[in-house]
Formats: sequence, structure tokens, C-alpha cells
Amino acid sequence: MTQAPGVNELIGQRVRQHRTARGWTLDELADRSGVSRRMVITIEHGEGNPSIATLLRISDALGVGLPVLVDVERPRALTVTAAGQAPVLWRGARGGRALLVAGTEPPDVVELWDWTLHPGEEHTSEPHSAGTRELLLVLDGGVDLRVGDRTERLGSGDSAAFAGDVPHGYAAPADATGPARFTLTVFQPDVTGGRR
Repeated sequence: MTQAPGVNELIGQRVRQHRTARGWTLDELADRSGVSRRMVITIEHGEGNPSIATLLRISDALGVGLPVLVDVERPRALTVTAAGQAPVLWRGARGGRALLVAGTEPPDVVELWDWTLHPGEEHTSEPHSAGTRELLLVLDGGVDLRVGDRTERLGSGDSAAFAGDVPHGYAAPADATGPARFTLTVFQPDVTGGRR
């Protein structure tokens, strides 16, 4: 995963800020998130390229939601992300990418993603926190959506609502003539676990 300059540093600062505000050691955050201590240190130093799954584990453990760690500006009554300014949080081997274009703060976190997958690319996601729901709208091309043991091929204009708290993934068919583009909305209820 490659990110725009400064995003790794911003994420690292926010992880450290939220960890220390809770009075947690590096080991405590590692234990609570299931992410190795070494990876937590790497992230806090703004180094490496943590996966979306790793960042989600850390944001869930901190009870803040991924947008709080990634957004360049703090939400106000209106937050605008100009074209080309959203952080790229995943890059595929053939040029695909996932941008987190908007998000809300806890307790109920909503994320809006802009995905592009080139033919043969796929992204597999671990289950998110309990109660997570996702909405997907295919803008161009075709997407194979896998949720649990079920796979559905969606074409341009098709949409789906599905559970995000089970293993799931998105793929562009290998025989596609062009890239697939879709928007994805992720709703994670009460990421704070009752902590406010």
C-alpha cells in the first residue's frame, strides 16, 4: 500500500496521540489490536506501508474509527475533500487503488471509499467489528463481490448491501476489458465500545 506524502506521518501521530491519551503502552495497544509491537512502532514513526486491515485493527482497538486516523482535517459542519486529495490506502499490482474520500467520527463511523480495480486485481478484507454493514455501487466495469462463501458478479449500475463483519472481498474479473470502478460505504456502529 502506497500513501501520499505525509499521510503515514499523520497516521503515526494520531495513533500515538490516541494511545497515550488512554495511558496505554505500545505493548497494550499491540495486545488490544492484535498487531505486533514492531508494527505499532513502525506506524507511530510514520514508516512502512500498513495494510487497511492493520489500520482497522488499530483504529478499532483505540475506539476511534479509521477516518479519525486518516483524515487530514478534523470534521466540522462541512468537510470537503478536493479531487486528488484523498489518501490512497491500497494500491493493486496492476494500478488499482482505494481512496478513503470521506468519513465520520465515532461513535458510529461511516466511511466512503472510491475503488478502482484493474482486470485480475482483488482485495480481500478481514471481518470488521460486529454489526458492520457495507454498501457497494458499481460505476464502471464489473466486480466480483465475495461475502462469506457467496460470490456475486455485479455490473455497471448494480449495487449490493452486505455484512462487513464476515470475510469479504472485491475482484475485477481477469478477462475484463477495462478497470472496474465502484464506491463503497462502510458503516461501523459504536466503534468506541461504549467509551465516549
